[in-house]
Amino acid sequence: MPEQGPRMNGFSLGELCWLFCCPPCPSRIAAKLAFLPPEPTYTVLQPEQQQEAGAAAGAGTPTGSGTCSLHLSERADWQYSQRELDAVEVFFSRTARDNRLGCMFVRCAPTGRYTLLFSHGNAVDLGQMCSFYIGLGSRINCNVFSYDYSGYGVSTGKPSEKNLYADIDAAWQALRTRYGVSPENIILYGQSIGTVPTVDLASRYECAAVILHSPLMSGLRVAFPDTRKTYCFDAFPSIDKISKVTSPVLVIHGTEDEVIDFSHGLAMYERCPRAVEPLWVEGAGHNDIELYAQYLERLKQFISHELPNS
Repeated sequence: MPEQGPRMNGFSLGELCWLFCCPPCPSRIAAKLAFLPPEPTYTVLQPEQQQEAGAAAGAGTPTGSGTCSLHLSERADWQYSQRELDAVEVFFSRTARDNRLGCMFVRCAPTGRYTLLFSHGNAVDLGQMCSFYIGLGSRINCNVFSYDYSGYGVSTGKPSEKNLYADIDAAWQALRTRYGVSPENIILYGQSIGTVPTVDLASRYECAAVILHSPLMSGLRVAFPDTRKTYCFDAFPSIDKISKVTSPVLVIHGTEDEVIDFSHGLAMYERCPRAVEPLWVEGAGHNDIELYAQYLERLKQFISHELPNS
């Protein structure tokens, strides 16, 4: 590997030469560009561990005999009461690549038809996201199912592109079999790096709808914005999969996104066979779209009025 020097988009000049003279496998690009798992902000105690843990084991309590229990650290920034926490179910699934997958089901809309299968962004885990899930789901009348990528939170293994796809496959199967939610009642929601497994799954299965929040075309196009085609060593080639998505797709992107340029959202929207009216949030960056009023307004309009609700 070449020595370090001046850097561009996280790569040194030597690394750029190495990248194009000796192209690496996509997993190396993926690791370089994408994965920043935080220190876990939660633990999950399985039934046999709960008695040993006792009353001193954090913020959560078991939801019932034979179930796993969620325990949040202070860094999870829990914003609700114990009552809401008791409605958050956690459990483990197993991926096709033999990683243990931490999963979460948030029952925040008992009368809602739809469940979001939410693939979160980078540098967060389920502990940090669960307050957001409750707030979002209760406002748009959807339950929320989510999971941590391999190497994130309590999920085992290492983050990689192949693991991303295996992770969402396991989450999809768990949502369908454990909770009996049929595909026509599942909305796939991906944010940032989470749009990668979301698009991959949506290109293979039809569902109620797909929401792409700050999507990327591919890994190489993020690092090198002038890239015009997909090379064999590129990672996350969502731009080549989006045309296979047959479900309605809502694309959301901030016009001032400093991480994944707005052009990515625009290109993904233009390639969607069943794209609905997108949400371009004027002035929004990569991590603040949710703070704009039109974010919730557009989601409510899409789910309550543009999708079947009978």
